[in-house]
Amino acid sequence: MTSKRKRIALGGAVAAVTVGALVVVQNSFAATIPGTRAAAGCPDVRIIVTRASTEAPGTGIIGSLATAVTRASKQTVTTEATDYPALLNPYPPSVAAGTRALTRQLTDAATGCPDAKIVLMGYSQGAHVIGDVLAGTGRVNGFTRSDAIGENVADRVVAVVLMGDPRFVPGKPFNAGTSRTQGLFPRGADAALDAFADRTQSFCDTGDTFCASGRSVAVHLSYTRKYNRAASAFVLSKIGG
Repeated sequence: MTSKRKRIALGGAVAAVTVGALVVVQNSFAATIPGTRAAAGCPDVRIIVTRASTEAPGTGIIGSLATAVTRASKQTVTTEATDYPALLNPYPPSVAAGTRALTRQLTDAATGCPDAKIVLMGYSQGAHVIGDVLAGTGRVNGFTRSDAIGENVADRVVAVVLMGDPRFVPGKPFNAGTSRTQGLFPRGADAALDAFADRTQSFCDTGDTFCASGRSVAVHLSYTRKYNRAASAFVLSKIGG
C-alpha cells in the first residue's frame, strides 16, 4: 500500500483502511481481520443510518448518501445500520423498537469512540426514529412514549439528515424541500427538534404521502436522487471535510 490511509466504499458497508489494518462496519457490528490492529480502534467519523419502512436490513436507500459522504471526505469514515424491524404495519411498535435500538447504538457509539464525530441519517420511518431518539416522542396518540436521549450523548452528534420524515413540521429553520404542510404525525412542542436546528436538514417536498400528508409515494421516494448532493455538502461542512 502506497498511501497511509484510504477509504473504500463497499456498497452498504464502508471500509476504513489504514496501514496494517482493515475495519469493516455494517449492520451494527464490526469485523476486524485477525492479526491486524485498527489505529485506536475508532474512525474520525461514524455514520449511523436508519432505513425506511419495508426496506431489507442494511442501510437502505439513504445508504447512498453515506457512501457519497465517505467518498468525498478526507477523514476515516465508517457506516453502520440500525437493526430494527422497519415494518409499515404495524407501524407504532416498529418505531418503538427502532427507538430502543438506535438509543443503544448511539450510546455505544458515543462511549466507545469518544473522539469520533457522529452523523445520523434516516429515511421515512428511519427519520421518525431518529427524531424520537433525539427529542423524545412527546404526546402523540398511538405511539409508545419515550424520552429524549441524554445531552451527553446527543452533544456528540454533529449532523442529522432526515428525508421524508412523517413527523415533519413546516416552518422550521432546518427544513429543506418545498413542503409547507405537516406530516402524518407532526412533532409537538414537547418533542421539537429545535435544539438540533444548526446541525439538521429535513427534506420534504409538497405532495409526499408521509411527510406532507399528500398523495404521492413517488415524491416520497425521490429524495436521495434530488438532494444527495446538497445533503452530502451539508454533512461534510459539519464534520470538517
